[in-house]
Amino acid sequence: MIVSPVHRPPLGEQLLAQVRALIVRGELEPGTHLVEGWMAERFGVSRGPVRDALRQLELEGLVETRRRGVYVRGLSEDDIVELYAVRGALESRAVQDVIARRADVDWTPLDGAVARMRAAAADADPPAFAAADLDFHSGFYDLGGNRRLAATWALHRPLFAAMLAVTNTTDRDLDPIAQDHADLAEIVRRGELQPALAALDEHLAGSCGRMRTVLAERTRRAS
Repeated sequence: MIVSPVHRPPLGEQLLAQVRALIVRGELEPGTHLVEGWMAERFGVSRGPVRDALRQLELEGLVETRRRGVYVRGLSEDDIVELYAVRGALESRAVQDVIARRADVDWTPLDGAVARMRAAAADADPPAFAAADLDFHSGFYDLGGNRRLAATWALHRPLFAAMLAVTNTTDRDLDPIAQDHADLAEIVRRGELQPALAALDEHLAGSCGRMRTVLAERTRRAS
């Protein structure tokens, strides 16, 4: 029997994902000094990947460079609102592109993502649900055919994945969210532009609201 090798992301990518998740979950609090040597020792990597990760996190607005080094900036309520505003603009354009070329669209990616979301909801598996959720939304960018739009979304996707991992753990029943995605896919498939944009706006507003609620509760506990 031939066993396929397990492909893992490079250590630098793993480090970046871990630190991003720690910041989004609030486990690395705003103001924390991220010392290269400490991070390299903690995560078992050299300083090169640490520096690369910190540069990327600064681009994402999660850390900031001060005179004495790099510090956690974290996510504020304004950050969350701004991020979802950007995503709404991008994804609305992607949905319009998909509807404009729907006669030639292969809907398999969206249908497959919804099926995986339903399975993850049935298994009470938030991480698998989050992965399928992001695959669903990425499908709009891929099917829309605008490569630059898809590339822009790819830059933001990791941060949204980290936020989704947080909010999905607060949802006891994931089935309604899976159904919302199925409904959105069907509206887009029928070519109903305004209902599709309204459904997308409502969906993203709900996601934004859940993340803001998590942040507010975190702030309340810390006070």
